[in-house]
Amino acid sequence: MGSAVLGLIGAFVYGSADFLGGLASRRIGPLRTTAVGAVAGLVLLLVALPAIGGTWSSEALGWGVLSGVAGSVAIALLYACLAIGPMSILSPLTALVSALVPVTWGLVGGDRFQPIGYFALGLGLVAVVLVGFVPEKGAVRPRPRALIMAVAAGAMIGVFLILLDQTPDDSGVVPLIANRTTNAVVMWTVVSIVVIRARSRRRSQGIVPDAPRSGMRLERRGVAVAVGGGALDATANLLLLVALRIGDLTTVSVLTALYPAGTVLLAAVVLRERVAPVQWVGLVLAIVAAALLAVS
Repeated sequence: MGSAVLGLIGAFVYGSADFLGGLASRRIGPLRTTAVGAVAGLVLLLVALPAIGGTWSSEALGWGVLSGVAGSVAIALLYACLAIGPMSILSPLTALVSALVPVTWGLVGGDRFQPIGYFALGLGLVAVVLVGFVPEKGAVRPRPRALIMAVAAGAMIGVFLILLDQTPDDSGVVPLIANRTTNAVVMWTVVSIVVIRARSRRRSQGIVPDAPRSGMRLERRGVAVAVGGGALDATANLLLLVALRIGDLTTVSVLTALYPAGTVLLAAVVLRERVAPVQWVGLVLAIVAAALLAVS
C-alpha cells in the first residue's frame, strides 16, 4: 500500500516540477533550467543527507551515476521531441513508454500480482494516456524523427527507473546525490558548449558581445522558478526511491508515469488553462488504479 501511495504522490510532485520547469524555460531556456534545477536538487539532497543518511559504496555511487547519465539523455530527448511537436501526441507517448519499459523488466524479473493487480496496471496505463492527452486545435501528425525521439525519451526514463531500483537498500540518498551530481555536470557542460559555440559564431560574423559574460547571464525570476522546480524534482526522486525500496518496480513505474497529472492540475489552477473532460476521466482512473494496486 505504501509504495502505491508514494508512487502516486511522487507522480504529482514530478508533474509540479515539470510545470515550474516549463515556466522557467520561457525565461532562461530549457537547458539552463535543467542545469540550474540539477544544482538546486543536489543542494537539497545534501541538506537531507544527515537526516536520512545512507551508506556510501561503489555500488550505490555506480548505479547513481548511471541513472544520472540516463536521466540527462532522457531530458535532452524529451525537450528535443517536444520542441518539434505536437505535444498532445508526444507527451503521452513518452509517458506510456516510460511505464512500459520498467513494467516489462519487472514482470520478466519476477514481479507477480493478483488478477486485480494486472487489471489495475492496465487501468493505470490507460490513465497515463488520457491524462497526457491535451487537445490542440489543428494539431499536425508528428514527424517520424519526433516519434523516434519521444519513444527513446520514454525508454530512457524507464531505464532511469530500472537503474535506481538496482541501488542497495542501505544506500539512502547516496545514489540520488550521485545522480544529481552527474546530471549537473552533464547539463552545465552542455550549456557551456552551447554558449562557447554561440560566441564563436558571433565572432566569425563580426558581432561583438555586449558584455564579457554575454550568453551566461541568467534572469533572476527565471532562476528562482528553476530552483523551485529542481527542488521539487529532487523531492519526487526521493519519494520514488522510497517507493521502490518498499514496493516493486512494476507498480511504481506505472504510477510515476502519471506525472502529467500534476502539470495539468497546476496549469488549470495557476494559469487557468482548461482541463479537458478526457483528462478528468484519466485522473479518476489514476486514483482508482492506485487504490486497486494498493490492495492487490
